[in-house]
Amino acid sequence: MTASDTASTTRLGRPAGPAIDAGARATFTNTIRLRLRVPAKLRNLELVLLIFGIVIVVFAIGLVQLGALGTLFPHMLELGGALGVLVIALHIVLRFAAPQADPFIVPVAFVLNGIGIAEIYRIDIAKKFTGWEGAGARQIAWTGMAIVLAMAVILIIRNHRVLQRYRYVAMFVGIVLLLLPMLPGIGQTVNGARLWIHIGGFQFQPGELAKIALAVFFAGYLVTARDSLSMVGRKILGIRFPRARDLGPILVIWAAAMSVLIFQHDLGTALLYFGLFLVMIYVATGRISWVILGLGLFVGGAVAAGQSLSYVHARFAAWLDAFNPQIYGAPGGSYQLVQGLFGLAHGGLVGTGLGQGRPTIVPLAESDYIIASLGEELGLVGLFAILALYLVFVSRGFRIGFAGQDDFGRLLGVGLAFTIALQTFIVIGGVTRVIPLTGLTTPFLAAGGSSLVANWIIAALLLRLSDSVRNQSNLVVQT
Repeated sequence: MTASDTASTTRLGRPAGPAIDAGARATFTNTIRLRLRVPAKLRNLELVLLIFGIVIVVFAIGLVQLGALGTLFPHMLELGGALGVLVIALHIVLRFAAPQADPFIVPVAFVLNGIGIAEIYRIDIAKKFTGWEGAGARQIAWTGMAIVLAMAVILIIRNHRVLQRYRYVAMFVGIVLLLLPMLPGIGQTVNGARLWIHIGGFQFQPGELAKIALAVFFAGYLVTARDSLSMVGRKILGIRFPRARDLGPILVIWAAAMSVLIFQHDLGTALLYFGLFLVMIYVATGRISWVILGLGLFVGGAVAAGQSLSYVHARFAAWLDAFNPQIYGAPGGSYQLVQGLFGLAHGGLVGTGLGQGRPTIVPLAESDYIIASLGEELGLVGLFAILALYLVFVSRGFRIGFAGQDDFGRLLGVGLAFTIALQTFIVIGGVTRVIPLTGLTTPFLAAGGSSLVANWIIAALLLRLSDSVRNQSNLVVQT
């Protein structure tokens, strides 16, 4: 072997015995050992955060009982502790199945979920609901089911790139889930929106799972079509716009969003689906022209719907002129919005305390308006803490996505994290009158089994992605 061959081999990171001195070999060995210690540190950090989160959740349930009833009842505390045991089981699964997964996602999701359970239970107490007739007990059952499904996702999907093969299957599943509420017999209209299916005693909102299927399809499709969507087009005022033949995908998604708005009477879900596609196509192509076109299409469609559909017109009227007595007292008017604002104002800076507010004066306080309920009892400080938890969850999701070694994983991670971010903004923006009110649920917090299951599956997919990202990084270092 010549000197040049030895140098070349060393640069490639595959050292041959005599060409590497003891110091270089020791550095290489220490690097590998450090990489092997990282998973244990990540899981240990997650365990510490989970124990802290379980204490917060049980403490919150206890404060609700003391504030609303003046005494402690062990039954709900035991149920909260049982959820803690279940989430520790999820932690153990991660130690074996995804040891390098992100350590912050599960603790943050569990704390948000637990705070929501505590507030829902507080509303049940005010309504004098007990046992399974109350939404709090059902929310605990749904949480247990969601955590079990998250474990199943982690155990079944060992490599996220497998999902890319089934992108068109995901598209078909997403479309079917969107259309299910429109079928006669099983479709059900709740509060003016046809988003639910009802089979026997089982009620579910399939659109919550559709957002995951569509995120998988968008990521898989954009990986294959990115070049034609990003490199070809004509420049107008310095911005390169796509060719007419490349507008097909965005027009299809726009038509789907408008159909949700027109036939299912749900502005929030339409905005969620279309916003998800816009962000993912921007991340894939880097072209701001797609965002401009998309926003123009959606705003134009929403304005047209507002002029022709009474449902959309009423939402805009309640948003723009909420304190008008005629709108306030009209059916479907601004009563709920104004009551929520009064509740937030009553909470002030530090809130009334868990169990000591009056959240039941707001319709749907446990679902659509749980943010107003929490804002009254936890105050502005408590809401900032909740928003900080969402910020941590979303930022970790974006970090996982942008650190990905493959384009599909990068797009999927960003898309899933943005779904949580956009849904949170749509709900809290509507409650605080920043944007028109919609019927979406606050992720992890609000009562609703379908939303809870979907969001825990999103958390599981982000955990799988983060484990894959770190594994790929380790392979690069070792080679």
